[in-house]
Amino acid sequence: MNIIFAIMEFNSTPKLKKFRAERIVFNTLALSFFFISLSSFNLQTNNESIKFKERSNYKFKTVVIDAGHGGKDIGANRGWAVEKNISLSIALKLGDQIREAFPDVKVVFTRKDDTFVELDERASIANKNKADLFISIHCNSNNSSSPYGTETYVLGLHRTKDNLEVAKRENSVILLEDNYKKKYEGFDPNSPESYIIFSLYQNKNLDKSLSIAAKIEDEFSENDNRYSRGVKQAGFVVLVRTNMPSILVETGFVSNREEGKYLASTDGQEEVASSIFRAFKSYKKELEIAN
Repeated sequence: MNIIFAIMEFNSTPKLKKFRAERIVFNTLALSFFFISLSSFNLQTNNESIKFKERSNYKFKTVVIDAGHGGKDIGANRGWAVEKNISLSIALKLGDQIREAFPDVKVVFTRKDDTFVELDERASIANKNKADLFISIHCNSNNSSSPYGTETYVLGLHRTKDNLEVAKRENSVILLEDNYKKKYEGFDPNSPESYIIFSLYQNKNLDKSLSIAAKIEDEFSENDNRYSRGVKQAGFVVLVRTNMPSILVETGFVSNREEGKYLASTDGQEEVASSIFRAFKSYKKELEIAN
């Protein structure tokens, strides 16, 4: 009996009570940490699920198609071909193909007829419509009748004199605009020094622009047996003001009689539009899968 009382007395000592209290506190903290961690894990899992759902729900919504030149700006011109007419016809044909294949994609044109549209307004149309892609369609030209073939440009500093000359010719349209010096902050399309500024631009959409540009040139060469001069960079005013992946397609040289007549023909315009459309289709699919 004395032994039992001794044990009971020992169990009730202050040291044992302190030990029991500390153990209760420890167990309580451990359980609290467990439930907090579990809640945090569930919250993180839910957030990841939401993010994945947002990514998996991405859909290409809007494309802006820009028919180069128009109205008083005729673009490159030869007796057998006029750029402003060719670019408009190709643009409209491309838009029809996209609408037919993808009814859920909004197609916006910077012009649908022989209208003069200023360069900054073309970019503004794309930005206001929150376009996923901007495609500007043009024809090339040269003082010599020998050059031929397609080129697709993305925004950047020109690497060759030829690239600069193309940019100067396409940008010279601003000289037909009112108050162009103020509007374009003193930019002179005929001055090589003005183009140095393009080396300072950080093009966040460069990779995507390069992707569709390469696809278009591949379509021209592989499916239409056209001569592709490749994907190039140059300082185009119409591209620098857009907020989305943007390209400028030089569909061929009107200065070359054979290629100019091809571009002026209905069959040629259909082929060019179809090549750009196939590239667009591939780019759209790739973009939606990646996102």
